[in-house]
Amino acid sequence: MLGRIVKSSIQNNGGLNRIFTSSLSTNTSISVICNKRSFLNIVPDPSVGLNEDQKQIQQMALDFANDKLLPNAPKWDQEQFFPREVMKEAAQLGFGGIYVKEDVGGSALSRFDAALIFEALSSADVSTTAFISIHNMCAGLIDTYGNEEQRQKYLPDLVTMEKVASYCLTEPGSGSDAASLSTKAVRDGDHFVLNGSKAFISGGGDSEVYLVMVRTGGPGPKGISCLLVEKDTPGLSFGKKEEKLGWNSQPTRALIFEDCRVPCANLIGKEGQGFSIAMNALNGGRINIGACSLGGAQASLVAARDHVKVRKQFGQSISNFQAIQFKLADLATQLYASRLMIRSAAQMLDEKDPQAHVYIAMAKLFACDQAFKICDESLQLHGGYGYLKDYPVERYLRDTRVHRILEGSDAVMRLLTSREMLKDL
Repeated sequence: MLGRIVKSSIQNNGGLNRIFTSSLSTNTSISVICNKRSFLNIVPDPSVGLNEDQKQIQQMALDFANDKLLPNAPKWDQEQFFPREVMKEAAQLGFGGIYVKEDVGGSALSRFDAALIFEALSSADVSTTAFISIHNMCAGLIDTYGNEEQRQKYLPDLVTMEKVASYCLTEPGSGSDAASLSTKAVRDGDHFVLNGSKAFISGGGDSEVYLVMVRTGGPGPKGISCLLVEKDTPGLSFGKKEEKLGWNSQPTRALIFEDCRVPCANLIGKEGQGFSIAMNALNGGRINIGACSLGGAQASLVAARDHVKVRKQFGQSISNFQAIQFKLADLATQLYASRLMIRSAAQMLDEKDPQAHVYIAMAKLFACDQAFKICDESLQLHGGYGYLKDYPVERYLRDTRVHRILEGSDAVMRLLTSREMLKDL
């Protein structure tokens, strides 16, 4: 399905060229050109190494990002607006079920393709793209682990994003330690009765579907199961909407379960399989979030490049200074290395490589750290103007900062990597 949409989109698009002008002073101005050419026509070029089909997928995502996300992202960020209708438009291009099978309307693309899409979309709006990536993670879990009845019941509405889904693992007391979660689900006839809470849930209170990791057995990973909980289930309530540094175009709330009765038919996979499901979900989620970091970093680097070309110091463009040139070269090199690691990890996941999880951890650690640094240095190259909300770099900086925490923090990525290195063969 998506392949046909890609070709149609490219043929019908006459080329987007959106120019945003902000005053630098009474005498000068800077034009930040945010279009498919400025994103691709810079070293490192995100399309390098891609085949023609992959370039078409990337181009379609860029066109949508520039047309639908970029003009609105500052307002959504300022007003903390959740753009459900625009996400439905993204779903019309196949972005609501990127790696969901075609029989329920999915696009049946690879994790590598998904990384290309999320990087391109996040070049305009990291926050909204990150939520779309989480929604895709949930849809992918239902597609992979759900039975046929569950797939047919939930996925058609999810791939169109008429309904959206949230992933619920983190708890107030356990953070990244998934094996220590305490939300309990006790069988009572043909229902599970849930008690406990989840914290920092993207889409909390707005999403219609929640994939919740709960403890149905004893301590440790083998006691965890995955339940699908619908929004209107009695006993489910939501905390206040969190006020955040970034990711403002998506709501974040706690989920509270008080004798919440969920049908046993909503068990995803087998009882006791939840930890395995959660870890497999996080492998893909880490690649997705890394890709979102790449898009924000690429856009920030483009903005910095354009800024230093027009900003003058001592009567000449500061791009003539070797210190500025070397800084841009370093940032480009860091971005290129990060992109290679994310795409290599995505390919390993597609190929079901048994070592994929550790390379995904390293890729997520490196890419999210470096991308945030690229955004920070790009802001620095803007001088005081980078601190103003008239310029997009400060938004990319705020939105990418949380990527070093969620889907497993930097510390967790280091633990996963070091344990793999030190284990006995």
